[in-house]
Amino acid sequence: MALVLTDIADTGVATVTLNDPDRRNVFTSELNVELIELFNDLEQNDNVGAAVITGAGPHFSAGGHLQDLLDAREDSDALRSIYDGFLQIAHTSLPTVAAVNGAAVGAGMNCALACDLIIAGTSSRFDSRFLQIAIHPGGGHTWRLRNKTDIQTLKAMVLFSEVLSGPRAAEVGLAWECVADDDVVSRAQELAAKAAAVPSGLMSRTKATIAQTDDVSSSPDAVTLELAPQAWSMVQPEFEEFVSNLQSRISSKS
Repeated sequence: MALVLTDIADTGVATVTLNDPDRRNVFTSELNVELIELFNDLEQNDNVGAAVITGAGPHFSAGGHLQDLLDAREDSDALRSIYDGFLQIAHTSLPTVAAVNGAAVGAGMNCALACDLIIAGTSSRFDSRFLQIAIHPGGGHTWRLRNKTDIQTLKAMVLFSEVLSGPRAAEVGLAWECVADDDVVSRAQELAAKAAAVPSGLMSRTKATIAQTDDVSSSPDAVTLELAPQAWSMVQPEFEEFVSNLQSRISSKS
């Protein structure tokens, strides 16, 4: 059985489904391998411009596989490899949307945090859980959570075991919005389609720019960061076509 399913729509959106519902879509080494291979393929597919990640069954993902964690206790490289699957999502050039149905726990929550945008279902649940099983957070969990929300939300969830419902996740900015459970995937696909309509080169460069904004500390630096990619975009055929069409419309009205 394939642990990752993919459906590519005419809109250019690839819907990626974690497909191990009997084990609540836990991140095993096998699932990681399939995710890595899949996203390598998607990035090379000219018919794909964005991806939606969701889980089969009533859960998004229950986290990392316990045996894999136990096997990696004394091997830092093996421990790091446990997170390779969702890191592939985090580092992809494709815009990504997590459609969180049900529980996103531990490493499963990391997978949602790795996406550019999170859409939560009303029955979804965001649970850090690391400290509650007597293990330190891993996979960049604290940094990713802080990057999506704020320091108090981070501490509430990690240190004080607060579990956020879908509506509460949207209130604190962990999710972009919360929708009915039946609509969570379709809403994620709707948003992803907007991103997929953007030229792929422009999208990947814009994502790269956003990733560098944490290092910007002044207004001049912010302008400098965007100068080269903006200049690049202005000599691309898509922008030149837009300008030509605009000039034609203006001329026809004069």
